[in-house]
Amino acid sequence: MGATTEERVDHPLFARLYARTAPAEDRRGLAARRAALLRGLAGDVIEIGAGDGRNFAHYPAAVTRVVAVEPEPRLRRLARARAADVPVPVEVVDAVASRLPVDDASLDAAVACLVLCSVGDQEAALNEAYRVLRPGGQLRYLEHVRAPSRGLARVQRAMDATFWPRVAGGCHTGRDTLAAVERTGFAVPAPVTFRFPRLRTPLSFHVLGTAHRPPAVP
Repeated sequence: MGATTEERVDHPLFARLYARTAPAEDRRGLAARRAALLRGLAGDVIEIGAGDGRNFAHYPAAVTRVVAVEPEPRLRRLARARAADVPVPVEVVDAVASRLPVDDASLDAAVACLVLCSVGDQEAALNEAYRVLRPGGQLRYLEHVRAPSRGLARVQRAMDATFWPRVAGGCHTGRDTLAAVERTGFAVPAPVTFRFPRLRTPLSFHVLGTAHRPPAVP
């Protein structure tokens, strides 16, 4: 199931910029965070917004299948090339976060890595992640989120209302993503919070954690 015409994602400038800058960010410490995000995963997994496939090399051997959803065509081509060179089976598909091409309750884990900031409808994307997970399944997330200080949060709101989504592939700097995950029905233990980069900027505030779809009631 591909993305419909109304859902097409086309960010040529951002795609080129991301592909050039992501290696440096990984070297500065983001690669270690990606590895921590995926550590211990097993079974069937969907990655929502896989980008250029930078996470693929970090999937553990216990993962039997990865469905990698990426709607941006340039990033999807890069992801398919990377998928051919990793030991875990990865299928890169053209789809959007609000319409995942998998059956209800069919997967062990969903991965959202620096994508819930940029989806057009965050609530729909999280509802889809919940839908495709088996009861007890995991949502692994690594996201930048709203700043804890009022001053920086105001800056984030101003950026998000003006230029930033246009130049950064739809990214919003100040979303309260953890609250959205919780509203969806996931159980959300306390995440790891960190700044990347260490300087206090509107883009620095990140969370890394695991949420769970509650197990079925007997």
